[in-house]
Amino acid sequence: MVALMALLGLLAGRQVRALADAYDDLAPPPPWPPGVELLTAAVTAVTAWLAGPPYAGFALAGTALAVIDWRTTLLPDAITLPAYPIIALTLLPTGELPRASLGAAALAAVYGLLWLARPDAMGLGDVKLAGLIGMAAAAMSWQAWVAAAFAGQVLGALYAVALLLTGRGDRHTQFPFGPFMLLGAFLALCLGW
Repeated sequence: MVALMALLGLLAGRQVRALADAYDDLAPPPPWPPGVELLTAAVTAVTAWLAGPPYAGFALAGTALAVIDWRTTLLPDAITLPAYPIIALTLLPTGELPRASLGAAALAAVYGLLWLARPDAMGLGDVKLAGLIGMAAAAMSWQAWVAAAFAGQVLGALYAVALLLTGRGDRHTQFPFGPFMLLGAFLALCLGW
């Protein structure tokens, strides 16, 4: 099963690269080495292995969104919004879809309040992404939901501190937050927090 998920991730990785290239205004990176494809395969396989096959859909969508956000600081609705019903369908076999839906609404609401408080510090795409993260994490457990919510914030804060300490940024430096949210979610799902 893990090998099948890795193969699926590798094949989907080509599409992830194509999507990232389509949203990137700069010249796309060379096709070799196949970093995006290998990253997608690894994330999908590890997530399916440690969290379970129903979470592979979240891994695929999350990897695509993380790569695009890192390269463009954009979380496109064309990927985020269709991912909701797709991830809901993949989570259906867990039997936890009601809790997953509640988790999606709750985390999107938390991020929505953060966005309302400081719209210059967070994009609305992060709010929509929070719903996907809340859905996947709550399907596993409420503990995973809490861990995913906090881990993304902590990882983003650590990156901001690193930018400050290395002199590569100041307190007004903007950076894509989606990859840190997603990394926190993957850690919570795969480590069973």
